[in-house]
Amino acid sequence: MRTSSIRRTCAALAAATSLALAVTACGGTTKSDVKEESGSAASAGEADPSAPTKKGLTVGFLPKQVNNPYFTTADKGGQKAVEALGSTFKEVGPTSATDTSGQVSYVNTLTQQQVDAIAVSAQDPGALCTALKQAMKNGVKIVTYDSDTKPGCRNVFVSQAGAEDLGRTQIQLLAEQIGHKGEIAILSAAQTATNQNLWIDYMKDELKDPKYKDVKLVKVAYGNDDAQQSFQQTQGLLQEYPKLAGIVSPTTVGIKAAAQYLSGSKYRGKVKLSGLGTPNDLRSYVKNGTVEAFELWDPAKLGELAGHASVALASGQITGKEGQTFEAGELGTYTIGKDGVVDLGKPTVFDKDNIDDFDF
Repeated sequence: MRTSSIRRTCAALAAATSLALAVTACGGTTKSDVKEESGSAASAGEADPSAPTKKGLTVGFLPKQVNNPYFTTADKGGQKAVEALGSTFKEVGPTSATDTSGQVSYVNTLTQQQVDAIAVSAQDPGALCTALKQAMKNGVKIVTYDSDTKPGCRNVFVSQAGAEDLGRTQIQLLAEQIGHKGEIAILSAAQTATNQNLWIDYMKDELKDPKYKDVKLVKVAYGNDDAQQSFQQTQGLLQEYPKLAGIVSPTTVGIKAAAQYLSGSKYRGKVKLSGLGTPNDLRSYVKNGTVEAFELWDPAKLGELAGHASVALASGQITGKEGQTFEAGELGTYTIGKDGVVDLGKPTVFDKDNIDDFDF
């Protein structure tokens, strides 16, 4: 257990580096930064799977953006897990999904507050690394969820599902709706979003299959997970590409904004829209014919799994090494994969036949 003197020393170190880290983050991420921060997950020390679950821990959740409905749902799942295990949950974060320097500042603040674990959805794969590594040196366990950092900057990444599955299935879903023919566009979140970019890479690779020979990706647009910007980007796509057959949006904010625009336009039912969204956001658009089908995991379960992983790490039951297993309450037993990745499970496809079965 960390002594109070060590805690005070660590807090002082974190405070001293806070300003420098914030300034560094403003410079963005270079290829050399990414290369330096890459590597295996941080899994120092030995795990004791039979160790008792510690109580009285403090777990901080740091989403990309607070007051974002998706992260509100996810973090409530985290709160459920952490409190059920006898520990304290707290949520902090920026109000903008592109405020990377703000995320760095929150990591430093949580480190100064001597939390036992931080669960963070990273806005940028490299910009948080220095701050997160400092936190780990101070004994804080780091879990990323929804959007990852470089593996060496955290202990475990709780992934929504396999990144390849998510990228490919979104294209498969949209292609079916447009009859495997026509121009399509992608409406993403921020250009630096780790998860978005990885899914888009798999989307582009999926499109190389001969069965998509008549499908052409004309543009990747960015709405920065902002409803108004995403709405405007949708409008711009249709003005620039009047023959557009479909849009795939791998972001809950983006797909809802695109559905809102399409629903009130002449394109409703003509330009297909799919991607990742929540049933509650898209229910009315499914019922009025704007959206045929889309997919997502349950964000509450994603947060819940991140909460369980955080406590398991802080209890010494796992370190993030491949092959280790841990219990996640009602969710069951999970095994850590390569580079410290834990997959929540397969995404669910929602359409008019099942959308009323879900409430999130």
